[in-house]
Order: sequence, then structure tokens, then C-alpha cells
Amino acid sequence: MSLTPNYLEDRICLNVLANSVENAKACYDAAEGHVLLGVLSKNYANDEAAIEDMEKYQAAIDNALSIGLGAGDPNQSQMVTRLSAKLQPQHVNQVFTGAAATRALLGQSDTIVNALVSPTGKVGLVNIATGPLSSQGEAAEIPVDTAVKILKDMGASSVKYFPMHGLEHKEEFKAVAEACAKNDFYLEPTGGITLDNFEEIVQIAVDAGVKKIIPHVYSSIIDKATGDTKPEDVKTLLEIMKRVIA
Repeated sequence: MSLTPNYLEDRICLNVLANSVENAKACYDAAEGHVLLGVLSKNYANDEAAIEDMEKYQAAIDNALSIGLGAGDPNQSQMVTRLSAKLQPQHVNQVFTGAAATRALLGQSDTIVNALVSPTGKVGLVNIATGPLSSQGEAAEIPVDTAVKILKDMGASSVKYFPMHGLEHKEEFKAVAEACAKNDFYLEPTGGITLDNFEEIVQIAVDAGVKKIIPHVYSSIIDKATGDTKPEDVKTLLEIMKRVIA
């Protein structure tokens, strides 16, 4: 199984939630493989149950598995690290303080490991206190350029910028994108991304020169009745991605 996400034009890969193996496969096909399917560790009672189920996803979607925390829950950090070591997925979601342990236990550099940093309301500054304990204390606001450098030291692959609230933090997001491009680091915008603002958000990252972009589109494309991510919306997002990097 490949450890590397299937980027569109070696640049963009979508990240959406999967409600079942069948839903994951439908979304994978709708995105022509240019997608990572998020499965949340928080939904499982223990490691064994998670591993058994996530292996079924891996088999169905050529390992395009994204192991999630569950709404950025820092208390899931250690479970995600353990699952990642066993499953060797293409993508792992982590809090800032969990990225190094995940990379170490993965034992390879191909799997994408993101690290969650949050907006501060101040352009050029991000909050890195997103771990189980640090998130309970005062915000730790540091220059985004420094945050990216620390993450590179830790073996992370990308900044997961959350919660963006769509375009509410647009100028801050531009600064984050520029820092990622400058430091040869990947970027994963997430939080409040919809079919309506997706293109502008991705365009900002492309224009900044970010090498690899993994936008997360979650609740806005989930069918409220079934809990499934809508394959037709995934197809729409793929068309937008193609347009942006045409």
C-alpha cells in the first residue's frame, strides 16, 4: 500500500470524513483518488476496535486513510499516535505537541503528519497551545514562521490551521500560507470550509506558493439525514481543484 497521498497535479489533495467503508469508497471514486478519507479515533472504544475497522477502510481506498482526532480533541492525541504506528496510513491529524511522537513511532517520513495550530486574531501569530494540557492553559502565541520551523524540527509535514471559520481569518491565513511556502512546508486549512468559500481558500494557498495543500471539508458536505459525506459534493470540489490549478 502506498504511504503517499494521491495529489491532483502533485499539489492538492482533498480531506473529507467517511461515515462507512462504502461511503469512503464512493467519495474516493468521486474524487478520482485525489482525497484522504477521515476516520475519527474518538468513535472507537479502544485501539483494537479502531485498528480492526480502519484496516477495512485501508483495503477499500488504497490506504488513503486519514486518522482523525475527533473535532480536534487533544485528549485523542496519544491514541492517534498508537493507531498510526500500527496502521501506517497516508495521513495523520495531530495536535501541535503530538506530532513528534507520531513521526517517531511511524518510523518513516512518507506519511503526512499535520499539527494543529489556531488563529489568534493577529496576523502573523498563531496559537500552538493545542495539546491535552497546553490547551487548558493560556494561549501560546508565537510568530507563524517560528511555529513552522519548530514543526519541521519535530518531523511534522504540515500546519493544520483550525478553526478557520471559513474566511473569517483570511488575512491571518494568508500569512500562514506565506510562511508555509517560505519554509517548504505543507498546509491544511480546516474549519467552516464550504462549497462557496472553498475556491477562494485554496486559491490563497496556491497563490502563496504552498507546495502541497490538503483542504479539509467536513460538516458542510455531510448529508444530515444519513451522516454520509455526499459524493456529488466531493465531485464538485474536485472540479474546483482542477480549475484552481489549471
